Amino acid sequence: QVQLVESGGGLVQPGGSLRLSCAASGSIFRLYPMGWHRQAPGKQRELVAFITSGGSTNYADSVKGRFTISRDNAKNTVFLQMNSLKPEDTAVYYCNTAGGTGPWGQGTQVTVSS
Repeated sequence: QVQLVESGGGLVQPGGSLRLSCAASGSIFRLYPMGWHRQAPGKQRELVAFITSGGSTNYADSVKGRFTISRDNAKNTVFLQMNSLKPEDTAVYYCNTAGGTGPWGQGTQVTVSS
């Protein structure tokens, strides 16, 4: 059974940093590009970054240059390093395949506020 468990969120001041982690079970991690999605209150869920099994990355324009996605294939884990955080980054962050085809986990709340 596929399971995706996110962690690492929290409250941070503007300009701060957080590192999110996602532990993936099952074959989903090895078969698909993995991504981080987020959903802010009142907005649709959006893909902010994804990484292929070979390590190629892609970012939404809103986070380019501030966020870095990486993966540890040996541990079936995906990371999102978030720097220079802004209030508009406040959202629940989820990991899933880049296309959102896996099961959605609980997500992890990121709040950027002074």
